[in-house]
Amino acid sequence: MKLNATPALNARRRNSTAMTLLEMLIAVTISVVVFAIIGSITIFTARSFVALSNYASLDSASRRALDTLSRDVRASRSVLSPFTSQSLKLMANDSNTVTYTYTPSTRRLTRTSNDGIKVLLDQCDFLNFHIYQRNPSNNWQWYPVQSNLLSTAKLVDVSWKCSRKILGQSVNTESVQTAKIVIRN
Repeated sequence: MKLNATPALNARRRNSTAMTLLEMLIAVTISVVVFAIIGSITIFTARSFVALSNYASLDSASRRALDTLSRDVRASRSVLSPFTSQSLKLMANDSNTVTYTYTPSTRRLTRTSNDGIKVLLDQCDFLNFHIYQRNPSNNWQWYPVQSNLLSTAKLVDVSWKCSRKILGQSVNTESVQTAKIVIRN
């Protein structure tokens, strides 16, 4: 025989099977916090991967630029006029000229030769050239070259720093690249 439940007992059973408003608010709050944590970790990871990629690209461009510059300086005969801290003009062994020019407004280092104009560094924050002569009485002392004695230049010192932006912020900055390159001829 089946016992009929009282209406109060039936109401209690219906209330205990449904979620209360408080339980729903707690569940939504926990879900929002979990999704916020997952979202922030995802954004942080994506920015880290982009930063690593930018840094590797900056490093690769700096190496290529330094290789090209080193090859040209070592094979050149002399430094030609006009020389500035942002422009270097070299007389190559084949009597052609090679010019390196840094333009701060475009943040580019370009190489100009008979082959045309080639951009070596892009997004470069600063670049400086310095030239030195060697004192014949002391083999390892380097002295700055006077502007009227460019033919005595035997060492080119170059340094630069490049950076890239991620979402409008300058995030990647490579350390200052510098090299002292001896003119061999």
